[in-house]
Amino acid sequence: MNKRAAIYMRVSTREQSVDSQRADVERVAKANGYDVTVFEDKASGAKFSREGLDQMMRGVRTGKFEAVICYKLDRLGRSLPHLAQMIMEFDHHGVGLIVSSEGIDTTNTNPGARLQLNVLMAVAEFERSIISERTRAGLNAAKAKGVKLGRPMGSKGLSNTRKQKMRDELVKFPDATLKHLVRVCGVSIGTASNWRKEILFNKDHS
Repeated sequence: MNKRAAIYMRVSTREQSVDSQRADVERVAKANGYDVTVFEDKASGAKFSREGLDQMMRGVRTGKFEAVICYKLDRLGRSLPHLAQMIMEFDHHGVGLIVSSEGIDTTNTNPGARLQLNVLMAVAEFERSIISERTRAGLNAAKAKGVKLGRPMGSKGLSNTRKQKMRDELVKFPDATLKHLVRVCGVSIGTASNWRKEILFNKDHS
């Protein structure tokens, strides 16, 4: 049986074409003997949810692919932290990453490619720490001015209710997208993402 890979391509607008990416990634897939499933998006890289990317990540999480192939890293992630999160998911599920135009290939434990990704994840972690530090500084400044912080009374109960609703939804639809969970549970994309990870982690370790 041939190895299986996901090809991911993205352009920012509907007027653009993925053809310039397609020839290169398909050449790499053929050279490595992969049977491929192609995912495409015509959307800004800054969008939190992209249909093609969401479908591909469901395939990664369910063990459908040995590798993900894309033309450039910026076609894949919307930011360094987002990209690092996906790379860690690939590692967790034993999925290699091939970036055809940038010489990255982690399918054969290439030490050079692994170094590139480690540097990338370190930069992403640094960026997250800077954002966190700025947030704390902003909160401290607000407290100094007498601004009341924290959730309003009763919000904890509402939060617990919504989290339980997400648990119930994930029981019925394990592959539910973040977009769907945000709509059903009435929470932000960040909260939905964190809760889904927590719920699925607890389920896997229960």
